Amino acid sequence: MENPEELLQLHEDEEIIEVIDLSDTEHTADDLADELEDVDVADAEHMNDDGGWETEDEMESEQDESELTFSKHTGSVFCVALDPVSNTLAVTGGEDDRAYVWTVCDGDVLFECTGHKDSVTCAAFSCDSSLVASGDMSGLIKVWRVESKEEIWSFEVGDLEWLEWHPCAPVLLAGTADGNMWMWKIPSGECKTFQGPNCQATSGKILPDGHEGHRGALTSMACSKDGSLVLSGSVDGHAKLISTSTGKVVFSFNNDIGEAKDLGSEEECHSVESVGFCNVLPLIAVGYLDGTLAIFDVNTQSLRHRCKHEVGIVHLQWEESSAVVSTGNLAGVVTLWDARSGVMMSEYRGHSAEILDFVLNREASAVVTAGGDHKAKVFCLQRPDR
Repeated sequence: MENPEELLQLHEDEEIIEVIDLSDTEHTADDLADELEDVDVADAEHMNDDGGWETEDEMESEQDESELTFSKHTGSVFCVALDPVSNTLAVTGGEDDRAYVWTVCDGDVLFECTGHKDSVTCAAFSCDSSLVASGDMSGLIKVWRVESKEEIWSFEVGDLEWLEWHPCAPVLLAGTADGNMWMWKIPSGECKTFQGPNCQATSGKILPDGHEGHRGALTSMACSKDGSLVLSGSVDGHAKLISTSTGKVVFSFNNDIGEAKDLGSEEECHSVESVGFCNVLPLIAVGYLDGTLAIFDVNTQSLRHRCKHEVGIVHLQWEESSAVVSTGNLAGVVTLWDARSGVMMSEYRGHSAEILDFVLNREASAVVTAGGDHKAKVFCLQRPDR
């Protein structure tokens, strides 16, 4: 088969507790009964199922602004993707060794991708939305035809790290912990393998055509709209802008934390967890584990805004046709930021655990999230101009 466009693969270098004195004998049984009768009925609403008072975290977890919750998973939901053609179908994979294809409007399951034997960490639709691939940590990869809901192909590799479809052909690519990369033509299964340098391949991206390296493991990667630049992020706290034509590092962004040294607990909190290019302005976004969302100007190679979250950022995504960037964090909150002003536009809550992945629909009117609370959720995004 003919090679698809060049694939860039990144490798890893190496509460208040109140004490009540029950020995107080000044209160009689009748006194206690009277006091209990005085408890405001509204307060009783804040008691948990065990008859105790709810903690602040439990009360906050009741706030749910989502339009829909998908609750079929019985473990953490690790990944989510939307079908690229209609944006009406989602696929989620989880710790329960299951992957589901379901409708975003009502949460109905279209079908389950059965047969996995480990946590499903990768799931994606093909470019024409006709196929969906699911992959688990053990390396079992399956492809299903969406219309017929039938499995049409499967293959087993080593420990799976990433999975991605070619942007314009039924070609599936995957990277494994041994550093190797696999490429298959679907459904024939015609295969090509690319030998790795005997170290873990943590991420991969297909470039439209066609690296001074990081000092720590790679965590994320993005390509510019025209394919001329690649942005990579690492646990070393740096995001590097790389020219795809020369392979040279154009600039290294580090959130003003200085040069990375040997990684310890302090440096690790500055790990870059997600990166992305704005499609309408020469801006990039870098999300850090310390909760910083940094907006950099590509032309001037300078920091434009630093937007702070109380907890670490897990994932970020730019809207397709605006300078709005969304973040998902360890508190289970989706936040929208105006990258031109650095102002937070809105927040969306509903998860009781961290957000592990999310995806915006094409119109940026909804976001589908995957959480550590075993749930996927759909949030409708509201704007003053809508």
